[in-house]
Amino acid sequence: MSHCKVIAIANQKGGVGKTTTAFSLGVALAKQGKKVLLVDTDPQGDLTTYGGWYEPEKLNITLPDLMEQSMNDEPIKIKEAILHHKENVDVIPSSLDLSALEMSLVNAMSREYTMRNCLSEVKKDYDYIILDCMPSLGMITINALASADSVIIPVQSQYFAARGMTQLLKTISKVKRQINPELKIDGVLLTLVDRRTNLSKEIENQLKENYGSMLKLYNTKIPLAIKTAESTSHGKSIFTYDKSNRVAEAYSSFAKEVLEDGKEHIKNATAKVR
Repeated sequence: MSHCKVIAIANQKGGVGKTTTAFSLGVALAKQGKKVLLVDTDPQGDLTTYGGWYEPEKLNITLPDLMEQSMNDEPIKIKEAILHHKENVDVIPSSLDLSALEMSLVNAMSREYTMRNCLSEVKKDYDYIILDCMPSLGMITINALASADSVIIPVQSQYFAARGMTQLLKTISKVKRQINPELKIDGVLLTLVDRRTNLSKEIENQLKENYGSMLKLYNTKIPLAIKTAESTSHGKSIFTYDKSNRVAEAYSSFAKEVLEDGKEHIKNATAKVR
């Protein structure tokens, strides 16, 4: 029985810190001794770039190749696609070909399960697989949600942040009903929090008011910091780039909250086997 937990980092709004959260959470979990695979499910390839692979088109195998192999019922060469990052996380890169693949998925058999089919080959090798989702709710994101055990929603602390949530929650509950009954939302993570203003407190209250009964808000808040943006362009996580930074500390404590959820996941999985 695989105890691997697959987490989708999703929000159809761009610029909320999804990729930074996926990468930083992955490295923070690796620092806690967990085996982590990061999967870039965005044709823009931000996670791939974040890891220091700046020319994804020159990589041998990327996620769209694997999904195409699955759709054509060919052997899935997932091990050949995995890149090893020096901060102890593995990465499945993406490329712009994923956009074209979204169109062909529409006519594929079991189209929602294509990504899940690819990942099933390596789940036994990891404790966590983290999917960095694209900022839209199309076929690729639905594939990611169909592959995931749970979703973490990063929300930027700014006005209207909560407004886009309704559509995302509808999509998640539709996927849960029709495709992946095990899917659950782990929680909402406030990102890019500017401590100098009261805005994040207001947004937090707004989220609690509108969604508090359905969603958990993580205790950790990720502060806004220039260093985070700098680290992304150096192919390093915030931990290596500036480990005493408040963002690094915040992602470390966020990882601990995620590990608590993970214990619950293993307990439930073991109970089902019995």
